[in-house]
Amino acid sequence: MNNMIATALLYVVPLLFAVILHEVAHGWVAEKLGDPTARLMGRITLNPLVHIDPIGTIVLPGVLLLTGSHFLFGWAKPVPVNFQNLRGGRKDMAMVALSGPLTNFLLAAISSVIFRITFFHFWDPGGADPSWYVFLREPVRQMAIISVQFNLVLMVINLLPILPLDGGRILVGIVPLRVALALQHLERFGLLIVLLLIGTGLWSYIVGPVISFFWRFLM
Repeated sequence: MNNMIATALLYVVPLLFAVILHEVAHGWVAEKLGDPTARLMGRITLNPLVHIDPIGTIVLPGVLLLTGSHFLFGWAKPVPVNFQNLRGGRKDMAMVALSGPLTNFLLAAISSVIFRITFFHFWDPGGADPSWYVFLREPVRQMAIISVQFNLVLMVINLLPILPLDGGRILVGIVPLRVALALQHLERFGLLIVLLLIGTGLWSYIVGPVISFFWRFLM
């Protein structure tokens, strides 16, 4: 039981940072491009209580963790964005959508740097580091690995060109208007498609190679 609690704690911090900063980035970029909705609703904050989605932040990651899934995935409560307020129309909508996955890539890159730092000996080249540093080094190292993995999964999954995922928003923002309208009609089936990909395990074949590429690049 103690091992399970310790393992869960190692996942909580990277998961919360990944999903919360993903959504905060959406709200922050939307505000810069003309829509203050997220700010007015108090969603541009690091307070986890306003971002937690019971299913996406707690249940789904927990089930995937307990079942030993090769991929850990989840999401926070989506930040509200009124696309009609954006000064650049569909182009700005694509920028808002891209900000989330880009934030996850930056978090993965920072985590990979932290992982490498844990191998350094700052006080004694011979390896006689203070006990507190030795005590913290392994948990931090493990959280850094988890953070890289989770942020890469979150980035790649969200970039799938399926509405309402960010990749779908980006696609709608760059294709001709007629195609964009057709894609928007398919949005109501988007989450069902994602759940089918997860439930059947097909998503590992679709996103797995991309995640592996970025993993080798960063780690």
